[in-house]
Amino acid sequence: MGEDVDAQEFSRADRTRHREKVRRCLDVFARMLRDAAFDTDDPMTGLEIELNLVDEVGDPALKNAEALEAISDPDFQTELGQFNIEINGTPAKLREGGLTRFEDSLRRSLNDAESKSAEVGAHMVMIGILPTLADGHMTVASLSANPRYRLLSEQILAARGEDIVIDIRGVERLQTTADSIVPEAACTSTQLHVQTSPEDFAAYWNASQAISSIQLAVGANSPYLLGKELWRETRIPLFEQATDTRSEELKAQGVRPRVWFGERWVTSVFDLFEENVRYFPALLPVTDPEEPLEVLEAGGTPKLSELRLHNGTIYRWNRPVYDITRRGAHAGAPHLRVENRVLATGPTVADTIANAAFYFGLVRHLAEGERPLWSQMSFSVAEENFHTAAQQGIDAHVYWPGFGAVPVTELVLRRLLPMAFEGLDSWGVQPDVRDRLLGIIEQRCLTGRNGATWFVRRTHDHEDGGLERPDALRRALVEYRERMHTNEPVHTWD
Repeated sequence: MGEDVDAQEFSRADRTRHREKVRRCLDVFARMLRDAAFDTDDPMTGLEIELNLVDEVGDPALKNAEALEAISDPDFQTELGQFNIEINGTPAKLREGGLTRFEDSLRRSLNDAESKSAEVGAHMVMIGILPTLADGHMTVASLSANPRYRLLSEQILAARGEDIVIDIRGVERLQTTADSIVPEAACTSTQLHVQTSPEDFAAYWNASQAISSIQLAVGANSPYLLGKELWRETRIPLFEQATDTRSEELKAQGVRPRVWFGERWVTSVFDLFEENVRYFPALLPVTDPEEPLEVLEAGGTPKLSELRLHNGTIYRWNRPVYDITRRGAHAGAPHLRVENRVLATGPTVADTIANAAFYFGLVRHLAEGERPLWSQMSFSVAEENFHTAAQQGIDAHVYWPGFGAVPVTELVLRRLLPMAFEGLDSWGVQPDVRDRLLGIIEQRCLTGRNGATWFVRRTHDHEDGGLERPDALRRALVEYRERMHTNEPVHTWD
């Protein structure tokens, strides 16, 4: 959600001052897009993964503080819920073996962290939503100790003016309420970052939006919430509802949600930041003493702290990121990234890196193609594809130019995998790495098996064997965690 903030209360004057500062930041950002030298010569990619913590029998372990102390690695950080942690991968260039470095580093770090966190009774699981979460975990007491999380929860509930309502209709139906944003903590994701120039940003963002449905379908891994079988990627409706600051009346008036697919293709990164400022009031009106125009005119790079913090509380599935390069020859230069937030984590490191390879390859091919895909598809169709894929997973049918309504698996095998191959070649990825990782995506489509389909089948098997749903979910999760540690891709699981 952006920078750390301390626990505090905000006055009306704070909000007025912050709004004015955000608008000054936006003006400076527009000037920088015209005049500044952004770091674009050799784009970096990045990876962040959110993890769940469970005990020996598969129930949530509310022990992230103890686990992080045991792990003692700055790459691991706290997350919203006490049953979550996050690992941040070191940014890498794909042409320099970035995918292999991500995979090796992630596997090594997770193995080390698992052995240490196990000593305090917390085991790591790479899954989009912990299927063993229960109503008792959905309280403010489950929030992490960091003051920013409680403050954010308070601000969202205050803006909404009433409890959060969760109502998801899938295979089964879940209806519940929450007095905090803890349900958001149930959503753990893989976040993929791709750096781009200001000139190319719109193409990469539009391409990311267009293919997000395909990512969801192929990588779905969140079929259960609070004991109910819902969507194959239940993170999508849960996240949309868990951070909704709108009352029913505001929804009826057409006020935009803070978890937002968007409403149009863009022509500039400025479009997205400007929409954020125009449509959304600040949740955390913290004002930094820096005056961005003074910094820019003195030859420096402004942090644009208020604009970045505001951007971090608007949860686009593909988020624009402004940041400052911290290392290398371009240290201190501004840069832009698309943060792709669509995917669940897991089931294995191999599956996660395969998902990353598919995204990086496909988005580059489409963003640099001669005829933009988004000129052939309406934005509303892209959004409809997105929710259809989240609900139906790998069995979904989507609309695609030149195909009409088509099964996702057929579309990937016939059209999109060849594009991803070409895109990874353009990045300079080694052929053997490319073939191995995209081969995992191919096999998922051929077998029709991803994390969600495997977990649902195993849970049904245990229920057919006489277990009640809670015990069936625990048994399936224990088996899932065992297979996760083999690093064998999910399409090979029995």
